[in-house]
Amino acid sequence: MLGVEARELGCGGVSAVAQVTAVARSTVQRGRDELEQPAELPPERSRRPGAGRKSAVAKDPDLVTALEALVDPATRGDPESPLRWTSKSTRHLAAALTASGHPVGERTAAALLHRQGYSLQANAKTREGHQHPDRDAQFRYINDQVRSFLGTGDPVISVDTKKKELVGDDPAYRNAGREWEPTRTPVEVGVHDFRDPNVPKAVPYGVYDLATNMGWVSVGCDGDTAEFAAETLRRWWSNIGSVGYENARKLLVCADAGGSNGYRLRLWKVELARLAGDTGLEITVCHFPPGTSKWNKIEHRLFAHISMNWRGRPLISHEVIVELIGATTTRTGLTVHAEADTNAYPRGVKVTKAEMTAILPQLKPHAFHGEWNYTVTPKPVLSN
Repeated sequence: MLGVEARELGCGGVSAVAQVTAVARSTVQRGRDELEQPAELPPERSRRPGAGRKSAVAKDPDLVTALEALVDPATRGDPESPLRWTSKSTRHLAAALTASGHPVGERTAAALLHRQGYSLQANAKTREGHQHPDRDAQFRYINDQVRSFLGTGDPVISVDTKKKELVGDDPAYRNAGREWEPTRTPVEVGVHDFRDPNVPKAVPYGVYDLATNMGWVSVGCDGDTAEFAAETLRRWWSNIGSVGYENARKLLVCADAGGSNGYRLRLWKVELARLAGDTGLEITVCHFPPGTSKWNKIEHRLFAHISMNWRGRPLISHEVIVELIGATTTRTGLTVHAEADTNAYPRGVKVTKAEMTAILPQLKPHAFHGEWNYTVTPKPVLSN
């Protein structure tokens, strides 16, 4: 600016500006000379190198090292770390750096983190903990069984219980997700998710047919028991399975290791024996190893799409849940049938030793991990 004023004044302008502003005459002259003969700059720069304020790193060479010492995962749990028990937000990082002699603001801390290759990261569910030594072998065994059944045209289904849902209307319970609504008019729900003891939870138990990409969900309002699981299989077979597989005499069920269809549950096997006798089906069950339920096909081919379909909608009644599940479709052709199951399924039903002994002739464990893989026949297997 001083050079501009000096040039505007013409002859004697440099001296006049220097006298008025109390700036050295040489400085004013240098500014005027730069206007007369501007320096050539690289295309990517708007000023000469070295101009402008120095960066925080240039003024404090130890700043980056101090910042990385606070956020480096290797330092977590360090008793000397000032942020050992504090979230490493940019506000806390800036405060800790300032307290240790490296004064910076939140934005500078964020810019330095990005420059050093850091970003906000959520926890990733990848470590499955201790696994059974035959985990992978069981996966291969299930895969072989599925291929065999599909090859002969026999049904293969994946079963499981979806997360139990709170049901209520006054007030409604919040359902995760967002849906298009008029601006500033969200659906109002209760502040707290305290269950109304007078309204039962919804218990969706699903059956997913791998070959036809069709799902069946029974929405129960009582206990998630083996009797409820077997009744859902019965309804699926009576209404859909027996129609689509009219010549089938075998059925493969892929299930988790626990829950209402757990491999250790006596009532599950008793109910399967009863179902096999009623339908005439030879029912083979293959359980996924403990801790591997996420590999069950029904989780990501059926339940995930149901959750996406009803996102952001309060589940105010069992009827609403049934309608939302039944309306679930995908571009790949998934269709779902849903219905309410209002029967009572009491918890804590004990299977006597005599009842278990009675079905043993129908229960045929496989040679490979018979506790996970077994076949229930409609009639007792006669020994030679």
